[in-house]
Amino acid sequence: MTTMHSETLDQKPAIQTIAFGTGTCALGLALVAATSQGICAILLGSNEKALAIQLRSIFPRAILRKAGKEFEETLNRVVEYIEMPTSALALPLDIRGTAFHKRVWNALEEIPAGQTVTYKELALKFGATAQEIGEACAANLYAVAIPCHRVVRSDGGIAGYRWGVNRKRLLLRREQEMFPDPQSLFAKTALMRGQAPF
Repeated sequence: MTTMHSETLDQKPAIQTIAFGTGTCALGLALVAATSQGICAILLGSNEKALAIQLRSIFPRAILRKAGKEFEETLNRVVEYIEMPTSALALPLDIRGTAFHKRVWNALEEIPAGQTVTYKELALKFGATAQEIGEACAANLYAVAIPCHRVVRSDGGIAGYRWGVNRKRLLLRREQEMFPDPQSLFAKTALMRGQAPF
């Protein structure tokens, strides 16, 4: 089942209700927020209050409410996906971003787990700069579901990540362990340094 994208952002009301819940995963805490259209944010962190503040800063005009029992299945499915990202997240996403961001994010969703691409490769594909690709990755609110962690520098090094480079490194190591790809720049860099890629 493929990820569903909402493309009617301009027609949405200025004030809307967003339900959210927090679960524990290997990367710390995952805050999952959703509108009636689908998941509008998956945020990673280590402090529940800080994640809620972050959500408020992203959606300053929304009515935020803690989700009840009806949200548990969605939360659990997202947490399970973070632990084992085998394919696209089979839940609707309420995508917020510019047209350029969405094009980049669509390309990121096509990168299989265990593989990586470089900022430069994506820049060439979209006729953009590596910096613009980096900015599109930084604007991603959908941790792991839109896998911006699979974008690395041309030398295989790990650049910035909205939720911390340590989480990005851990995600890449886990995916290399689950889906080994010796062609991944991340794997090659680790091997060149005499380290196992995971």
